[in-house]
Amino acid sequence: MTSPPTDTRQAQVHGMFDPATWTVTYVVHTGAGSECAIIDSVLDYDPKSGRTQHASADKVIDYVRANDLKVQWILETHAHADHLSAAPYLRAQLGGKIGIGANITQVQKVFKAVFNLEPGFQQNGSQFDHLFQEGERIPLGALAGEVLFVPGHTPACAAYRFADAVFVGDTLFMPDVGTARCDFPGGDAHALYASTRKLLSLPGETRLFMCHDYPPADRPVAFETTVAEQRAKNIHVHDGISEDEFVAMRTQRDATLDMPTLILPSVQVNIRAGELPPKEDNGVAYLKIPLNAL
Repeated sequence: MTSPPTDTRQAQVHGMFDPATWTVTYVVHTGAGSECAIIDSVLDYDPKSGRTQHASADKVIDYVRANDLKVQWILETHAHADHLSAAPYLRAQLGGKIGIGANITQVQKVFKAVFNLEPGFQQNGSQFDHLFQEGERIPLGALAGEVLFVPGHTPACAAYRFADAVFVGDTLFMPDVGTARCDFPGGDAHALYASTRKLLSLPGETRLFMCHDYPPADRPVAFETTVAEQRAKNIHVHDGISEDEFVAMRTQRDATLDMPTLILPSVQVNIRAGELPPKEDNGVAYLKIPLNAL
């Protein structure tokens, strides 16, 4: 793993928690007036009515404008299965480019078949403005970053490292919650174990920012921890847990989990970089519900 570009300023991180989906959206920058990246945005979606709204995304916009930040990137750690992305809306309001790991093409191929998407749906990642490669640098003014591929939850999972801050997506959760499931199409518990060790090989003081928190009843929501804390306390992958032990635990646990409430709408939208499906001849866009397919 390469070292991040030299930067004497610590990354400033502002997290916004969405209680409806347990998701944290981040804005990372170096202070008022600087360039910034937005990571893992949320488009509000009501599964009962099929209506979308922008209240969560508007909070991000308000923060960016209040701090006179210049959006360079709108980053996705993966094609989320638990919330829809607001990336196109944010790009229209604030500028910037939508980026994701290059292995999103693998996910697109799987789910084009699952949803029997329209023939014109491209499986080459062209819906996104930029596909990142492993180790690629992310230009962000004085705060350049680095891309770390961390597959396992999905083949396309990527983490983003800016100075001492790493945004891990669904690879890790807070230490008392553990790690992400691996039973989605293309998931792999062996790969996830390797990805967690990759992240936990970073310096102990490295700050890790979770994409979600599902807290036990005895603590409030939290989404920042450190490599050292994860290595000491993560209930699934603390130091001393072998790969075989982890895979056995993860496989057994995943077999008991329900599918996320929003997986069907989320994946259809997120493999399109947050765009809704094409409108049909009546001017309405539709999502598909494949029966007995997942």
